[in-house]
Amino acid sequence: MQRPGLAETIKTLAIAGLLALGIHSFLFQPFWIPSGSMVPTLLAGDYLFVNKFAYGFSRYSLPFAPPLFHGRIFGHAPRRGDVVVFESPTGSGEILVKRVIGLPGDSVQLTGGQLYINGQLAPRAAQGRYVDDSDGGPVVARKFTETLPGGRVHGILKLTDGGPANDTPVYTVPPGDLFMLGDNRDNSEDSRFMDGPVGYVPEEDLLGPAVFILGSMDLHAPAYAFWEWPFELRWNRFFRAVG
Repeated sequence: MQRPGLAETIKTLAIAGLLALGIHSFLFQPFWIPSGSMVPTLLAGDYLFVNKFAYGFSRYSLPFAPPLFHGRIFGHAPRRGDVVVFESPTGSGEILVKRVIGLPGDSVQLTGGQLYINGQLAPRAAQGRYVDDSDGGPVVARKFTETLPGGRVHGILKLTDGGPANDTPVYTVPPGDLFMLGDNRDNSEDSRFMDGPVGYVPEEDLLGPAVFILGSMDLHAPAYAFWEWPFELRWNRFFRAVG
């Protein structure tokens, strides 16, 4: 058999590189969860895939987000309750993940820790205690399931129903923007804090919805202790859909 020449090898590598870039840019992009703001849905150390064509394409669909155009091509609006990955509207380049709670034109408010959308209570049902160790030491929280208007159900954590983050003004979502919350309600910097890295999120800034968890690793083992890594894998989270 004749061995491929240098030119053929370079051509093959170039094609493979372009395919990988196309998949990363236009189809699916991996994303690693560094914090616990979305517990119990997502844990620090989860490694997930983002569907980059679900909402159409924006400049953030491309590597380095070049300002080639504005808006979305083949755009589709997200649904309330979607878990989405997006670029911080502050322009810092930080990539974040939260849940879509308010759509354009919606009013959103938290009163006594309870969520109201367009004046309608999003009821929650107690699910017992939950030990959250995403920030190091264990924190005992209360777990609930919350039902959004339209019927989407997801888990949330609560430490308290008091404080400014649990008694907010009414937020009216501007056209073209979204209101985001973390599922770990008392450990999430989200749209309740308009001077933070989230605020209202333009739909253009979305990379896409989180689709499934490819793998997951507990982050408490020291980075140098590679011999402990196999024991830190959370096998029960591999290939789990994100809801």
